[in-house]
Amino acid sequence: MAGFHSDALGIYISIPFCRSKCTYCNFASGVYPASEHGRYVERVIEDLRGTGDWAGRMGVELPRLVDTVYLGGGTPSLLAPELLGRLFGEMRAEFDFEPDAEITVECAPGQIVEETLAAMVAAGVNRVSLGVQSFIDREAAVSGRLHNRATVEEDMRRLRGAGITNLNVDLIAGLAGQTFTSWEESLATLVESVVAHASVYMLEVDEDSRLGREVLGGGARYFAGMVPEDDAIAEMYAIAIERLGQAGLGQYEISNFSRTGFESRHNLRYWQRRPYLGLGLDASSALQGADRSLMRSTTTDDLSSYLAGKGAVESSWLSLERQHEEAWFLGLRMNAGVDVAAVEREFGRVAVGRAMEVVGRLKVDGLLSSDGKTVRLTAQGRLLSNFVFEEFLGMEVLTA
Repeated sequence: MAGFHSDALGIYISIPFCRSKCTYCNFASGVYPASEHGRYVERVIEDLRGTGDWAGRMGVELPRLVDTVYLGGGTPSLLAPELLGRLFGEMRAEFDFEPDAEITVECAPGQIVEETLAAMVAAGVNRVSLGVQSFIDREAAVSGRLHNRATVEEDMRRLRGAGITNLNVDLIAGLAGQTFTSWEESLATLVESVVAHASVYMLEVDEDSRLGREVLGGGARYFAGMVPEDDAIAEMYAIAIERLGQAGLGQYEISNFSRTGFESRHNLRYWQRRPYLGLGLDASSALQGADRSLMRSTTTDDLSSYLAGKGAVESSWLSLERQHEEAWFLGLRMNAGVDVAAVEREFGRVAVGRAMEVVGRLKVDGLLSSDGKTVRLTAQGRLLSNFVFEEFLGMEVLTA
């Protein structure tokens, strides 16, 4: 799908609070006193009420109709029930929700009390994403997770019993101590759970996580020496694609798998370049301006600054050239690939001609496939996707 589509809006709200900080986590989240929760929600509500004026000042379209909502983090399920209720009440006061809007809340297994579950149901939550990461108890423990397999299974039972049957499970390939045998066991347990959706990520080793810094520095803390080699992690990812596909969870994006009709509608809007509004700490927005312009903005990742109302939103306008680049590297994330004719209609033959030169080079390298109408990542291309995407940056061609 090409073109930035200004139809219904998606809302993302960042809830940065955790009961413990996982060793591999590189998100703007942490362990904070519960006393901060109320202040934070009030601050988000203040931003929520001001979105119309903000959009007017920025000169962007803010659709009133909402068809997806995603509370991520962090651990949104740590919020007190009354705070969750307030957030959703304010969202519904400011926007019109589609009757079948997809409403997702991320939850940590073992941290969904009955009152919170009831509050989610009352708010219309119909999808839950469980941060499992591993069904192997020791792997979860050394990563800083506070649950075990039995806890996950019990939470799934409780969620389904409450009527929330659209469940996602996150797994990470490459956790400290993980082996091919344990990875196969995690995948088998996921399949046995008969969830509608799964997300499988390869461990990111970077300076933004405690584990990443230790691995890069050759240290031993956080069991860094037990992290599998890159080739092993890549093989685990390939195994996941095969096992989940055999179980009816088809891959539709680099890291995402679902049963037919249960693709994450909210996440799809990111890759399909549809509008979304981000609220809270380190949250991003993408909104349409006049004359085919596109504005991307991000809030501060410093909690103190955000709570004090001093964290300015960083905004930038994307040129048509940059939007054209995004159409390629976001579209290629999806297994459906990029529709060449649709991109040409939006950005012109000259721009697409330059992109097809890049496609030709990457086809020779075995990273892309193309039938002349659609361009897709190959299996090898998915493993080297960051390299592929970089090849579409800075093509330096005026769109027409």
